[in-house]
Amino acid sequence: MRQSDRLPITDLSATALPDDELGSDLASENVTEITDNAAPTHKRGVYGWLISGGIHAAALGLAWLAVSTTQRSAEIDPPATRVVPIATPEKKEEKPLTKRTIEDHPEISNPVESDTPAVVTPLDTSDEPTNSEDTNDSPLNKGRSDAVADSETGGAGFTAALGAGGGSAGIMGVRRGGAHKRAVQTGGGSLGSESAVRGSLRWFKRHQSANGSWESDNYYLNCTEGAKCEPGKLHDASDANVAMTGYAVLCFLGFGYDHKTPGPYRSAVKKGIDWLLSAQKNDGYFGKRNYEHPIAVMALAEAYAMTADPELRAAVQKGVDQIVAHQNQDTTKDADGYTGSMGWDYLKPSDRNDASVTGWNVMALKSALAGKLNVGQSMDGAKRWLDGAWQASNSKNAPLRAGDSTPWKEAKDITPYDQSRFFYTWQHNTNKLEGDYGRESIGLLCSIFLGHQGGDPMAESLANTVMATQLPKTIQTNTYYLYYNTMAIFQMGGQRWKTWNGQVRDLLVNSQRTTTDCLDGSWDWQGSQFHGSDLGRVLTTAYNTLSLEVYYRYQQIEKLKQAHHAM
Repeated sequence: MRQSDRLPITDLSATALPDDELGSDLASENVTEITDNAAPTHKRGVYGWLISGGIHAAALGLAWLAVSTTQRSAEIDPPATRVVPIATPEKKEEKPLTKRTIEDHPEISNPVESDTPAVVTPLDTSDEPTNSEDTNDSPLNKGRSDAVADSETGGAGFTAALGAGGGSAGIMGVRRGGAHKRAVQTGGGSLGSESAVRGSLRWFKRHQSANGSWESDNYYLNCTEGAKCEPGKLHDASDANVAMTGYAVLCFLGFGYDHKTPGPYRSAVKKGIDWLLSAQKNDGYFGKRNYEHPIAVMALAEAYAMTADPELRAAVQKGVDQIVAHQNQDTTKDADGYTGSMGWDYLKPSDRNDASVTGWNVMALKSALAGKLNVGQSMDGAKRWLDGAWQASNSKNAPLRAGDSTPWKEAKDITPYDQSRFFYTWQHNTNKLEGDYGRESIGLLCSIFLGHQGGDPMAESLANTVMATQLPKTIQTNTYYLYYNTMAIFQMGGQRWKTWNGQVRDLLVNSQRTTTDCLDGSWDWQGSQFHGSDLGRVLTTAYNTLSLEVYYRYQQIEKLKQAHHAM
């Protein structure tokens, strides 16, 4: 074979090897090595064919191997992934998540600055639009659980075992969460009554003055929506505003809204409390009389009992001290040779025990007991007043109303099936009665708060009189009596409460303003007959709101007794 008849090895390599880098590199290396060999020509040709054949065979084998491997990889398994082991972190013990509810009262260690002039350290008042109050069953563990019941000093009796954290919802415990809902259902509330309360709270928030107060006369200046409210009508408004602000704050607290727990009215309540604190005098007194003073103390005491806010304690205690200092004193020795305190008059201690004034002071002291504040022996004196005033009101010397045909029974002869009376004022030194009877509502509620229970002749007979003479038929009624009676008859329970609630609840719901203007959520006050005069929309709306909150503002005594006996 001629040299020219032989195809170059490079051409064979290029034809036979697959088009990849590995095959090209091997062919190039072999071509170079053979070309530089010095063997004879005929031997070089033989060797070249042998070498060429080996190279082609190797190249074909490699090609087959590559194709086979690629097919198996595509048909069977994806390319292996290198896994780099990572050290597993130490597992920490997991704690269950706690859902924030209205029942939580976190301590605030670093209060933020506020532009509200406050006597106490300002708190963060940012409102969070939440209704978590309606979803928690946990009772409050703040305050004192026996303060609403029948133990006159708050430290003895069947409720003493139901202290803070002792398993009872207590005085404030049914105001929130699932307990609130159950109280509405079992007490006779309705969707309508709850809606009415929410509407009134919105009205109060809209009519709060910039300084945090609610004004008896000028609340209408805060109207912003459509038809505006009318001015109120109340003299000496500066001191009346203390009472009005206390009433409004009590309405928010009654529904479970306080000044520390996030909610839609936290700022409004905080501003109201701050204003009350700014109105407190250096000696702890609010206003000028023993009337608005206990209303303000009651509001602050309930706020303290609900939150245990340490910034409130000193101010509330000073207010309580003034209640005790202004209590009437009986200098006449009793059968055991002792003297003691009595009720309260409007101004300084005297012989005149005013039922209306005394009622507010008793309620304020009960709220103070809920916060474990020191009330001294004041409740013992209040009980002495109650017993003496009821005895005098139902004695043979008690005056009759025009139209009374026969004298009423004397107190010593009254049974739970009779009716009894309670006069407006009683002078304990002379046993003189003034102002006619008609304050049975106040006597009844105070009798419950001061230890008289179902089956007791005083409580039962006063309740009989209330049901017979003070059950309202229209909204043009004495809203002051309505407030006292609704709380008292609720405590009495039974058929009386079913009758009262069946009439009063819907009367209040149906008479509330439900319009698209600024009056929405309030109640008209003309003809409300409060102490024989018209006063204003703030007062009437407050009394009606507190009446509709009766289902959860305070525990019923009978339920507390049942809880105690079940322990």
